[in-house]
Amino acid sequence: MSLLQDALFYGIVDMGYVAPEQIEEATKQLLAGGAGIIQLRAKGQAKEQIQEWAQALQPICREAERPFIVNDHIDIAAEVDADGVHLGQDDGPLATARDLLPTGKLVGRSTHSPAQALAALEEGADYIGFGPLFPTPTKAGRPSIGLEDVAAVQASVGTQIPVFCIGGIKRSNLEEVLAAGARRVVIVSDVLSAPNREEAVREVTSRLT
Repeated sequence: MSLLQDALFYGIVDMGYVAPEQIEEATKQLLAGGAGIIQLRAKGQAKEQIQEWAQALQPICREAERPFIVNDHIDIAAEVDADGVHLGQDDGPLATARDLLPTGKLVGRSTHSPAQALAALEEGADYIGFGPLFPTPTKAGRPSIGLEDVAAVQASVGTQIPVFCIGGIKRSNLEEVLAAGARRVVIVSDVLSAPNREEAVREVTSRLT
């Protein structure tokens, strides 16, 4: 999907940082700032609530012509006609998602090492998240992997599918991440907590291009 290939900034609407009544506005702000893809992430929430939120965000992303991804829940992604699903290392084989989603939908995978990144490529992932590069409150307890493997993963996997570096990335350390070889990034707390989310994303996307 060319829209995925064009995406440099991956926006996550994480309900740990967004009040439910702000979810649609936050999504529009991320898109207006230049997010190339949007994911709904709502850890620990009831599935009925996640589906309701997903149903609200799907048409916003569709109108903006940006892919809309649901984190973890393949069934919800299928129900709301999302553009795909994102799965962690413990969320089962990608083939399960392929079987349950219509042909052409995106399936992403979280990876935490070069070996996992290559395995995701071989398994047929459309893109991967690679990290967490730094300690991050969104993944409490997961050790950070640092920057030393970014360039190698970009060279081996990133030449075939998009690699989005993730985990503790902020505008203040973005140059360090780019210097390590990253081409695409996910930034969650720094942009969602910013006084002006649209401007924060625009700052990031301008530096990525």
